[in-house]
Amino acid sequence: MRYGYFDDKNKEYVIERPDTPQSWSNYLGSTRYGAIITNNAGGYSFFHSAAQRRFTRLRFNSIPMDQPGRYIYIHDRESKDYWSFSWQPVAKPLDQFKTECRHGSAYTKIKSEYSGLESSVIYFVPLNRDFECWLIKVKNTGLKKRKLRLFTFVEYACNWNAQDDLHNLQYTQYISKMDVVDGIIDHGMNVNLPEMPDDFEEKDQGRHTFLGVVGVEVTGFDTDREVFLGPYRTYANPSIVENGECTNSLAIGGNPCGTLQIDIELESGESKEFAVLMGIGKADVEGKLVVKEFSNLEKINHEFEKLKTYWHSRLANMTVDTPDPDVNSMLNMWSPFNCLITYSWSRAASLVYSGARDGLGFRDTVQDILGVLHNIPEEAGKRLELMITGQISTGGAMPVVKPFAHNPGSEKAPDESEYRADDCLWLFNTIPAYVKETGDIDFYRKVLPYADQGNDTVLGHLRKAIEFNLKRSGAHGLTCGLAADWNDCIQLGHQGESVFVSFQLRYAINTYLEICQLFNIEKEINWAQAQLKKIDEHLNKHAWDSGWFLRAYRFDGLKFGSKESKEGKIFLNPQTWAIISGYASPKQSKKAMNAVHEQLSTPYGIMLCAPPFIKTDYKVMRATLMNPGMKENCSIFNHTQGWAVMGETMLGHGDRAFEYLKSYLPAAYNDRAELRGIEPYVYCQFTHSRYSPHYGASCVPWLSGAAAWAYYAATQSILGIRPDYSGLIIDPCTPKNWDGFSVTRQFRGAEYRIVVKNPSHVSYGIKQIVVNGEKIEGNVIPVFEAGTKVKVDVQMGLNKKFNTSK
Repeated sequence: MRYGYFDDKNKEYVIERPDTPQSWSNYLGSTRYGAIITNNAGGYSFFHSAAQRRFTRLRFNSIPMDQPGRYIYIHDRESKDYWSFSWQPVAKPLDQFKTECRHGSAYTKIKSEYSGLESSVIYFVPLNRDFECWLIKVKNTGLKKRKLRLFTFVEYACNWNAQDDLHNLQYTQYISKMDVVDGIIDHGMNVNLPEMPDDFEEKDQGRHTFLGVVGVEVTGFDTDREVFLGPYRTYANPSIVENGECTNSLAIGGNPCGTLQIDIELESGESKEFAVLMGIGKADVEGKLVVKEFSNLEKINHEFEKLKTYWHSRLANMTVDTPDPDVNSMLNMWSPFNCLITYSWSRAASLVYSGARDGLGFRDTVQDILGVLHNIPEEAGKRLELMITGQISTGGAMPVVKPFAHNPGSEKAPDESEYRADDCLWLFNTIPAYVKETGDIDFYRKVLPYADQGNDTVLGHLRKAIEFNLKRSGAHGLTCGLAADWNDCIQLGHQGESVFVSFQLRYAINTYLEICQLFNIEKEINWAQAQLKKIDEHLNKHAWDSGWFLRAYRFDGLKFGSKESKEGKIFLNPQTWAIISGYASPKQSKKAMNAVHEQLSTPYGIMLCAPPFIKTDYKVMRATLMNPGMKENCSIFNHTQGWAVMGETMLGHGDRAFEYLKSYLPAAYNDRAELRGIEPYVYCQFTHSRYSPHYGASCVPWLSGAAAWAYYAATQSILGIRPDYSGLIIDPCTPKNWDGFSVTRQFRGAEYRIVVKNPSHVSYGIKQIVVNGEKIEGNVIPVFEAGTKVKVDVQMGLNKKFNTSK
């Protein structure tokens, strides 16, 4: 069943049916003022942090879904009928209420038609501002004059600290104080305390937000939720809206809300526009200033157009045209936008992540950067530096870096038992990717502090990361799994060993070797070569299980991911990373990936492992916490799918790689959205596998490592356009039935217009490359001067892979 469609021209997803299987959401604002909004206007707003500065409420995992939100109610003063701009919360019958929601790049439009009236609202946050705007239009499409009364509604948090607000009711119900100043609502908390803008994490301090309107007069207000709703009522039938008149209530304690009453009369064919402005600060200071500055609706419209231009430019550094419309919809808008949102909020703010996590998860964020490097290289570089300063002088890492409270050089190091094996190994994917994208080779020499003490060059940080894992090796010479080894449900400790992370370590050593060769640092080259030889010897002896690679060893030598295992016989990660790391032989690669296809592949993606864990030692294999086929217990974990795509392209298997890509590509499920359930325009954490009764349903959208790796794999492995130190590599591995594709990509200030043709219908292999009319040798397009337009014509044909790394 289809609920909407991709409007590729306008870079929007259009929801035609509001009764989506789950709430389909979007993000507004920036990492300063952020907001989440759904197709039915549910969601919440926050300042810097969804955990510590959430000032409007949302009830997570509640019924009805995604309530409350940012609502506008209409009351007909003659018929006494009432409804909401969005289908929810009033939920008029859909045979009478027509509605459309357009999610775009950091804005959402909701338009509806009911009872001879057309209403529309655009929700957005103006660039570099600390408030949001609801740009509203009401039009009388009927034949008679209409007398209307409109009501805004937001439910405020009593305390910006989300945990306190929703759980510490014996305190938070007595700290809010509402006021109205010149028609602007002032939402205050702890108003007797001073404001402490420099103390981000102090929850008990004076704080204010405002809510006002421009373009219309305020004729009433209510700021007490209980007054607005009435006893035993819901957002669907508020007493104030039903009765059609505000009471001018001022909440002191209890549950505050933001309701402004607006009276409108419309002749037939007449329309009225106005705007709601909600943001940070006091009503009589910041509120008045914002209302005055944006009193002209033309300015608000201008700010909206400016916002669209800004976001579209952030998404424009690579555009593609392939034979597959689903791929085009994702790669030209929703994949990069998903990556930018995940990069911004890590795992801290969504309809699922409700405040338990705050800040930037170290290993998550380092990987997330991969998905945005080509679009925002300068910003990504600053974020990468921040994350590098989250590394401890031991070589391990802080689990979370809080940008608003991070003090490099003076952070407390985690206890040894808290270290995770994979944290700093992701730096070996992201740091070279940044240098290759920007050409800033001196970045390796940049000196940055450790989180706890001391400082080092970036290259020194990388060396320390390798040493960290080498020092924490087990009886087989493989890397210990520590508190987690990417999979939080595999807790191998300081004696159990991870084959998967050992492949990561091999990748890290090999990458470090390549960097040292660039600088011709002989001592480090010799050291890295010796370490590479040692890790290969250990892998040769202990990683292969005759048909595929093992996952891990328990402290006593018990194997995980082995033919000997009754549960979890095979895992995906070690098969793919054996190839990505450059370790696996051609014979091993073929066997391992065939085993993946035969035992783990499904129509909806590749399972993390199989069969599920039920009786295995839960003290180590914590996947037994989950039901079979869900999350780490044999689900289709989407974070890992991109690695399978990469592995297959490295083997030249374009058809299988594309089969895997399409199996978890969100847009591929647009016409069967009831199966996937969540948004068909963003990636998710996992999909229920065949071991689950919910086979094919997907969970935890938006904030997932799947976004970056899916985009990375599609663009750099299937389309094969990827940066290198000396230029842009062209190395596609596509389905045989593709006639070709084209890509326009910005690279170090030059624009590369790449047209790939595949007349022989091969999966890989370059017959010739012509750059600006001249044939070149090899498949690396040289770096051109910034501002240059470079025309690249590629013909596939030779069934031969270039020796270039993925």
